[in-house]
Amino acid sequence: MQGKLIIFTAPSGAGKTTIVRHLLTVFDSLAFSVSATNRPKREHETHGKDYYFLSTAEFRERVKNGEFVEWEEVYDNQYYGTLKTEVERLLSLGKNIIFDIDVKGATNIKREYPDNSLAVFVKPPSPEILFERLRNRKTESEESLRKRITRAARELEYEESFDAVLLNDVLEETLKNAELLLKKYLTETI
Repeated sequence: MQGKLIIFTAPSGAGKTTIVRHLLTVFDSLAFSVSATNRPKREHETHGKDYYFLSTAEFRERVKNGEFVEWEEVYDNQYYGTLKTEVERLLSLGKNIIFDIDVKGATNIKREYPDNSLAVFVKPPSPEILFERLRNRKTESEESLRKRITRAARELEYEESFDAVLLNDVLEETLKNAELLLKKYLTETI
């Protein structure tokens, strides 16, 4: 049986990474799709686990060679994308693939794999709470934070473009609802 793709998307700070990490501990059949980026590695991140960290030149060369399922210049000269080899590697292992990805990337993956993917939009309780979560992270410079908030406000408008919406208000309830959603999707036949 061909593996299924589960795409979690949301504006930065909505909680998609927390949800994806939880689901990976619950479902043995899931494998995480590691995205590629040219942004600097943060102190707590590991190459090949959190991201494939590429130089800007290498990222652009791979784009030119058609090596991405999807990619985007998310911020000025800051690229993110999903390598085709990553998707093929995980599918060849017989895994269902879970993605933690931005809104545009999620739309592109859904377009590429329409018949065996579920795209879930993680919705924050309100834009104000989302922006406060971003501020409280303290991982961004003021300029970077301003860009993330501006982008997040735009991405909130895409909620209706996905297969399901998961409200992330009370984390325990959100995780339980995410588990139920995945259990239903993974037991459906394609």
